[in-house]
Amino acid sequence: MDVLLTGHRGFVGRHLHQALDGRGWHVTGIDIADGHDALDFFRTDDRRWDLAIHCAAIVGGRASIDGSPLGVATNLALDSWYMRWLIRTRTPRAVYFSSSAAYPIGLQGPGLVRRLYEEDISLDYPEEPDASYGWAKLTGEKLATYASDEGCRILIPRPFSGYGEDQADVYPFPAFIQRAARRDDPFEIWGDGSSTRDWIHIDDLVGATLAAVDQGVTGPVNLGTGRATSFDELARLVTTAAGYQPALKHRTDAPQGVHHRVCDPSRMLAYYQPRVTLEAGIARALAT
Repeated sequence: MDVLLTGHRGFVGRHLHQALDGRGWHVTGIDIADGHDALDFFRTDDRRWDLAIHCAAIVGGRASIDGSPLGVATNLALDSWYMRWLIRTRTPRAVYFSSSAAYPIGLQGPGLVRRLYEEDISLDYPEEPDASYGWAKLTGEKLATYASDEGCRILIPRPFSGYGEDQADVYPFPAFIQRAARRDDPFEIWGDGSSTRDWIHIDDLVGATLAAVDQGVTGPVNLGTGRATSFDELARLVTTAAGYQPALKHRTDAPQGVHHRVCDPSRMLAYYQPRVTLEAGIARALAT
């Protein structure tokens, strides 16, 4: 299997690269960190690949999503050229990483947790997603339908809150781990602590993606567990695992995103069962 993997130095990309190498597949990585811009590659490359996996994107955590909307919107160009490249090279199989940010923010407000289904996104009548990052991913999904019409079979994973031991600390999970490792007291939480997220370990995120590729799954698939965990609860899980019970300090002036973001994982569960619980993921991270 001859595979192109963009963003192979990023969090998801490097774990995918390792898993693909473990299968003995030949992987060519493209990453801006190596001085190779995927946008330039898509404009000039004419080679036909067996599989293309597109992870390259500008994200940078909640502060970047809220604070640099035009920078994040660069993903629009990157994704549109990816789809054009798929058609031009007649690459038969592709993965386009979308995001839970593509879901309508109107479904993610306070109150009871509403689990998000793949069908909650209408590409014909889109509702407002989460910031420019969500718009970019929503647009990328729409463009993927055109590439699919040209014969490319495209899987569209929608990861929820992916996490792992080596994730950059601009994201909540590693930031919580660092605070617990330092035994911060009080323990700082952005927002009022009641917001919930659906945490999926990077091993399961990668495992579910490759299982979908193996089984020829196309279209959108939620990657998550369906477990709603508030930030207060996450803080208690992390600090308990670290062996202390600090006071919680809520930063209501800090960016906090939507209130609830939890998926219905039924489509994923038809072919993949997550293996790493949140408690086990916390223990792994604290041990590194």
